[in-house]
Amino acid sequence: MNKKKFFLFFVLVLTLALAACTDDSSVDEEVDESTGGGEESSDADASGESGGTGDLTVGLMEDVVTVDPHGSNDSASAQVRRNVYETLVFQGVDMALEPGLATEWEATEDDVWNFQLREGTTFHSGAEFTGEDVKATLDRVRDEAIASEVAFLFEMISEVEVVGDYEVNLHTEYPFAPLPSHLAHNTGGIISKDLIDQDYQAALDEAGVDMTADEYYDLRAEGGSEYEDMVEQISEYTGSVIGTESDGTNHLQLESRSAGEEVVLSRFDDFQGGERNFENVTFRVIPENGARMAELETGGIQIADEVDSSSAPRVAEGQDTELFEQESVRMNYLGFNLEKEPFDDERVRQAISHAIDRDAIVEGVYDNMGISAQSPLAPDVWGYDEDLESVSVDMERAQELLAETEVADGFDTTIWVNDDQQIIDTAVYIQEQLADLNINVEIEQYEWGTFLDRTANGDHDMFILGWTTVTADADYGLYALFHSDSHGATGNRSFYTNEEVDALLDEGRTEADEDTRFEAYSEAQQLLIDDAPAAYLYHTNFTIGVNSSQISGAEVDPVGNIRLENVSFNE
Repeated sequence: MNKKKFFLFFVLVLTLALAACTDDSSVDEEVDESTGGGEESSDADASGESGGTGDLTVGLMEDVVTVDPHGSNDSASAQVRRNVYETLVFQGVDMALEPGLATEWEATEDDVWNFQLREGTTFHSGAEFTGEDVKATLDRVRDEAIASEVAFLFEMISEVEVVGDYEVNLHTEYPFAPLPSHLAHNTGGIISKDLIDQDYQAALDEAGVDMTADEYYDLRAEGGSEYEDMVEQISEYTGSVIGTESDGTNHLQLESRSAGEEVVLSRFDDFQGGERNFENVTFRVIPENGARMAELETGGIQIADEVDSSSAPRVAEGQDTELFEQESVRMNYLGFNLEKEPFDDERVRQAISHAIDRDAIVEGVYDNMGISAQSPLAPDVWGYDEDLESVSVDMERAQELLAETEVADGFDTTIWVNDDQQIIDTAVYIQEQLADLNINVEIEQYEWGTFLDRTANGDHDMFILGWTTVTADADYGLYALFHSDSHGATGNRSFYTNEEVDALLDEGRTEADEDTRFEAYSEAQQLLIDDAPAAYLYHTNFTIGVNSSQISGAEVDPVGNIRLENVSFNE
């Protein structure tokens, strides 16, 4: 049976099993032509001449977890937040670092970075942007009371020193070369101090603490047991304001959010970064690929995120649609829960890793829109080492390894997936391959938010997930996924602990010399290949669909961000 027929057969067989694991309602594929820019661009000239304006609608496969930059690290939320909040450093489509809210920066000492800030910038609320907002934001993300899963991106910052209204010094605990790249991450978006003050005051009031936000900041700066006691009192209440409101400086401002349905943003007329040729932007949640493509073709949405490989030809060849494809810095992997038997035995993990034909998945599931993974890092990430000894497809070796374990005769287990059909297809393929080892796999499908929560809690056996090295630096690609300090929601959902790997990752992020850093990451990658806390599967290309009869200028970058800066409606 060829691969294509195999997938169709197994997806049919799997349908009933998946239905038992999810309560997703059926998807209505009827298109409302008045949605988004449909009416605005009904008379658009298909020649593609731009200059008009209108309301833009983007179709997302997954729901936004939160608009709070410190509240999550998921890609759907990033698509929205990066349009609301500006970062100190801006990352271009080519991944090059450019001025953002900081006009220039330099390392003045091994552990001190100076940032000159942009003047004359206002928040959506009308408040003026200054160094105090930078301090408030970076202090908040590192606050234990926030318990941010992205704190690891900024934890090396020991102090934010406000030198003047438009100048700050960032002191670090150790030399940290990729700091500007970390500051370009969407979770480094600068929030107004006024909104942060409101958020903390609401938390203090809700917890019944008779204290002002400023008094809490003083207590936090002192540290010690009083601060720790306060963290316990207010941690469950923090984020209630910033989770529902926003106050950034970027070109769009939050109007409304309906969980599971849409987020509506409107143009910020006082934005300093240039003119925008659209008004409102709505991010609609359309999980089912066919429905998303139908909306794109009929103008219900102008941009479709995450076009799957089976839909790509349809979009590329459509009369009114265009496909944009970008090589990525994303790595999809099969993760193992090392806190559960038999996955605490590295030979079991190695056996499974040897049994998986990654090239066949790339060809059969993704129609070659990507490449197989040789290590945890994509080739375009700094620190990737092409000379590493990767895992080969070797069923005989897999059988030998499993025969050495306490589960030599096989075992029953599960793979958890989310709603992405290609991830489901990948799981079906792995299910068939592991059957040759007498490993009986049940595939369980969960809604995105539930999937993230339960894998962070360690409820799973195996799971399939992706990780995008947004900073294009090995520190971000490895530390969050495999350092023992990152267990759970931060990224290490395998609950992997290896002191030698920890030491190498610590060395990589604290060493200033580039060659020494590279060597540390090379050694760490080889250990991660050998230990197999995950089976590294493939690096998929990012794809978006655009209704080219309505708009032009949309782009997608290697991180998967949809770039709206140059979008305009066709006249």
